[in-house]
Amino acid sequence: MAYTVGQVAKLAGVTVRTLHHYDEIGLLSPGGRSSTGYRRYDDADLERLQLIRYYRELGFPLDQIAGLLDDPTADPAAHLRRQHELLSVRIKRLQEMVTAIEFALEARKVNIRLTPEERFEVFGDFDPEAHAEEAEQRWGGGAAYAESNRRVSRYSKDDWLRFKRENEEWARRIVAAMSSGTPADGAEAMELAEEHRQIIGRWFYECSYEVHTGLADLYLADERFTAHYEKIAPGLTAYLSEAIHANAVSRA
Repeated sequence: MAYTVGQVAKLAGVTVRTLHHYDEIGLLSPGGRSSTGYRRYDDADLERLQLIRYYRELGFPLDQIAGLLDDPTADPAAHLRRQHELLSVRIKRLQEMVTAIEFALEARKVNIRLTPEERFEVFGDFDPEAHAEEAEQRWGGGAAYAESNRRVSRYSKDDWLRFKRENEEWARRIVAAMSSGTPADGAEAMELAEEHRQIIGRWFYECSYEVHTGLADLYLADERFTAHYEKIAPGLTAYLSEAIHANAVSRA
């Protein structure tokens, strides 16, 4: 099948001017011409254009792309394997950059004064400020948010590492309880729920039982919190939520 330059530009998401330039430098010359001299591209040309675009996306200069594509020892599968490897490396790097940006945003939101290296060391996907924001909007009238900001603005790297260790140790024990079949409304699970409430109160803001049960509902309703606890262990969100409610009722 033959394609006009306009059709190819639309299919490939490039400009007609780009295609003309590729033709002029010999990178992509159409396989044929119409009776009036207009460019006509065939399927082989489109396949070559696709490879060109992949390499361009990876930052290769046009002259190097030409050398790669015109290498008589390379077959199409070899190009695809090479591009797959290069794209995988780039994706990994982009994911690392996204993670770095997320950490930086977390730290900035709560006025945490850490170096970039310290941010990477301290933060996982847990967002303590999100708890305070929700508490402010739902139950605290601004008090929880203000108290959380006041506290965390004074925390050093060592403080955050202590919090991280404490939170990870608590997570390990509640996952163990859940995995062993301990009921969510049993004494052990309720004690772990109480410890969860105290961790929030010790590090961020006063967490009453009313606020704590509100957070428990939020963990199930808000995908951000659900994702956090499900990443620790599948099923933990519902288990923790039930334990928090049972603990609040037992201590009322």
